[in-house]
Amino acid sequence: MDLIANILYDTIYHSTPVILLVIGGVYAYKANVLNIAMEGMLLFGAFSSALMILSTGSLFYGLLFALIVNIFIGLIFSYFGITRKGNVIIVGIAINLLTSALAAFILKVKGMAIINLSEQVDIASLKVNIPLIKDIPFFGDVLSGHPITTYLTFVLIFVLSVVMFRTKFGTYVRVVGENEEAAKSIGIKVNLIKYSAVIVGSLTAALAGYNLAIERLALYTNTMSAGRGFIAIAAIYCGRGKPKLSSIYAIIFGLAKALAINFKLFAGPISGLFEAIPYLVMVIVLLMASYLDNKNSWKRGYPNE
Repeated sequence: MDLIANILYDTIYHSTPVILLVIGGVYAYKANVLNIAMEGMLLFGAFSSALMILSTGSLFYGLLFALIVNIFIGLIFSYFGITRKGNVIIVGIAINLLTSALAAFILKVKGMAIINLSEQVDIASLKVNIPLIKDIPFFGDVLSGHPITTYLTFVLIFVLSVVMFRTKFGTYVRVVGENEEAAKSIGIKVNLIKYSAVIVGSLTAALAGYNLAIERLALYTNTMSAGRGFIAIAAIYCGRGKPKLSSIYAIIFGLAKALAINFKLFAGPISGLFEAIPYLVMVIVLLMASYLDNKNSWKRGYPNE
């Protein structure tokens, strides 16, 4: 029973940053902008929050700085990819490389290989033990004891889903993504909507970086994003840009990660192989989703009567 509780707890733990990337990234996806830069936004959200906390000791300033910096990165991506009509894949890859290189450069200038915040951040104090729920056998161990951002993430799944499908802004995002010329013809400011959609993803990526570096580890390393931005893109594709469905695919990644971590404790010398399981699972899920989407489109022409 303890093993199952640990796996479910770790599933929530590892799903959180990916879900944050997903629920923000779906807006750019729906606006027909492929935001490849989410990997770099996650990484720089983690780096900027860690750097600010190291300098000031304030968690609030760290989060605020990460949000501001990621808005700036989102504006850079939008300017080159939307206003200047650049190839968004190339622009996104460039930002991913730039953010990683810039973080490495700043660390080199400061004479550090990593940012260790163990003296500034008490991880245990950031965990929220929910009254009543924490005392429920089994469920208390799974649902209680997570950082506040984790609970905020699951609230945001529903909030951003409502915004997407029940508000004027969400309608404009979907109209722009489906038919840009039609959107222009009815007076929608297409570029403004696209910019806004990208910025939503930038902000949730900042939260994801803060959760990853500060609330979970109190540590920043330049490889800590570990492909989560690309996993989020795969989840968005599999979920067809729907926040709730895409979040389920993000949770599948979290479950695979949790299984890998818990099972490798019993695997002995081959435990390192389990690190590949979450990424292998997402490849299989992506292939299956692609197959289901295209299984009726493989034959050319009309079927014989």
